[in-house]
Amino acid sequence: MEAHPDLKRLEKGDVSQQEELQGSDLAVERFISSSTPASRFLQAELELNARLRMMSFGKPVRYTYNPLEYAWDTHQCYVETYCREGQSILFLGMNPGPFGMAQTGVPFGEVKAVRNWLKITGRVGRPADEHPKRRITGLDCTQSEVSGARFWGFFQELCGEPQNFFRHCFVHNLCPLIFMNESGKNLTPPELPAGERDALLSCCDGALCQVVAALGVSMVIGVGKVSEQRARRALSEAGIKVRVEGIMHPSPRNPLANKGWANIVRTRLEELGLLSLLTK
Repeated sequence: MEAHPDLKRLEKGDVSQQEELQGSDLAVERFISSSTPASRFLQAELELNARLRMMSFGKPVRYTYNPLEYAWDTHQCYVETYCREGQSILFLGMNPGPFGMAQTGVPFGEVKAVRNWLKITGRVGRPADEHPKRRITGLDCTQSEVSGARFWGFFQELCGEPQNFFRHCFVHNLCPLIFMNESGKNLTPPELPAGERDALLSCCDGALCQVVAALGVSMVIGVGKVSEQRARRALSEAGIKVRVEGIMHPSPRNPLANKGWANIVRTRLEELGLLSLLTK
């Protein structure tokens, strides 16, 4: 799929100061000029990238990676392959994990699932400033991320083929950035200093509203309580009337998830009336 001209300009940073100041008016014009959900989605992400570049983060953050920059190639492949008309459900994570989206550019992007099930291809570069213990090796990464393996493994078993999942659903992260402290420990957005956290999440909330409007989904499912709560608040304040629900996060930090996350989520999807849409 040929990228929309505005996508190319934004990706190269070829955006004037006046356009930056126009903000939402510019976004609306671009949405109107875009012809597909994928191009509208990518526009919103590139506009978010432009805003995030103007932010800085102090201690405890020492390293900040944005896979929507250095892994744009694989991310664009994911969006253009799977973001399509008619999707009514958006699964929403919080931010990348060090061995998932940070490596592949795909939400919950455990490498084997991305390569072997989703069949994503492309070049993955590297962030300008890397932690020596958190190198980006892209689709060659040999370490599995538990959350991503659980998430995509569950839907692979449930749906069989990717098209059976993406016929109704898409997957996105609220925040594209991954944060690490001096030792390389992963820091989630809620662990940032209050002022930086609020500015970051406010920016990401606005982008989420653009994405939901662009895709026309009727339900957002937060993967984890934080994502669910942020989505509910942001969409409500923006006057966007979509149903917001949640499922348990598959993180190994969550003791309940380690006791049978797949069965818990299967039950939850059945309660939400979604299981029949996804069963192969």
